[in-house]
Amino acid sequence: MDRRRRFTGKRALVTGAGSGIGEAVAGRLHEEGAEVVLTNVNVEPVEAIAAELGEGASAVPLDVRDEDAVREVVRDVDVLANVAGIGSTTAAPDTPLEVWEDVLAVNARGTFLCCKHAIPGMVERGGGSIVNMSSVAGLVGLRNRVAYSASKGAVIAMTRALAVDHVGDGVRVNAVCPGTVDTPWVRRLVEEIGESLEALRARQLMGRLGTTEEIAGAVAYLASDEAAFVTGTAFVIDGGLTAA
Repeated sequence: MDRRRRFTGKRALVTGAGSGIGEAVAGRLHEEGAEVVLTNVNVEPVEAIAAELGEGASAVPLDVRDEDAVREVVRDVDVLANVAGIGSTTAAPDTPLEVWEDVLAVNARGTFLCCKHAIPGMVERGGGSIVNMSSVAGLVGLRNRVAYSASKGAVIAMTRALAVDHVGDGVRVNAVCPGTVDTPWVRRLVEEIGESLEALRARQLMGRLGTTEEIAGAVAYLASDEAAFVTGTAFVIDGGLTAA
């Protein structure tokens, strides 16, 4: 297998592709030969990214909470990367109900809806691959992340259930659990809670943050036929954070 062209002839859709990990995943799949549909609730960023990627890349507005919109956009894809997500930075007593519901709606419901409506088409075509974006926050307790942790734990459980349900259909479903990655979202979070990137780096066993390219590489592997014997996994990429 030519690893530089693992997705030739495949149609891939990436949610949350307007920046950070989603942008990197879309770029990696496109580089490896996929026809890539970049989606984002705000279409302008993905239109610019798709234009830069060139032929074989297109942009579509998508609110992953909207079932009708999701049904229309994801029905004919071979590879689905569910990256769209939002965060929260409070403990339970300080978390407004609307924040809890928003985080669960995007991270858990959005992932569910995209999987729900992509799988039938994958089954009709003889198989497909789904990679859901979870987090180490779905595996261990992180301070002041109650809604985010709950949503990402749900993604892991959902991934395993979907993998079991559809292994006989040729549809593989896996999750990626990044640690702290240097993204625009993390930089905004740092400003919001008054921390520093240096402090975040110091907490990592490797003394650095992850890169979006490293996460995109893992997504590409799990989505590719090289991972044909992998389904239902939660692939941790955290620089050793959960090992300590």
